[in-house]
Amino acid sequence: MNDVRTVLGFDFGLRRIGLASGDTLTRSASPRCAIAIGTHGPDWSAIAREVRALLPKLLVVGTPYNMDGTSGALAPAARAFADELERRFALPVARVDERYSSLEAAETLKAQRRRGQRGRIRREHIDSAAAAVILERWLAGEGEKT
Repeated sequence: MNDVRTVLGFDFGLRRIGLASGDTLTRSASPRCAIAIGTHGPDWSAIAREVRALLPKLLVVGTPYNMDGTSGALAPAARAFADELERRFALPVARVDERYSSLEAAETLKAQRRRGQRGRIRREHIDSAAAAVILERWLAGEGEKT
């Protein structure tokens, strides 16, 4: 692939937004920080710092779906967040089904702990690991293409 792109992924939640970065060359993603959601919404300045630091060409947001494939309760808020990302940063935004991403992320973190990685697994670690799962799904060809 000639067009190597840095991509920033988001796992939207009501308390935190997990972030992960990856690229189209390695097709892998790494968890970054988790951004707090305050009384006035996401910490947009923290998100802007990540965007400035990484200079992504694309943003990927997880969209929650139910087991039966219908939109989950958080889907409208996740879509609004994705629309606001696109508006604020003038970057294309792709959406990916995030079903089970937090469970998958928690299992990955637990496996790392069993292999000797130290430290307590915190919610923000799971959120950012879930963002990496979402981003890797997009890198593998799932979700919308932009």
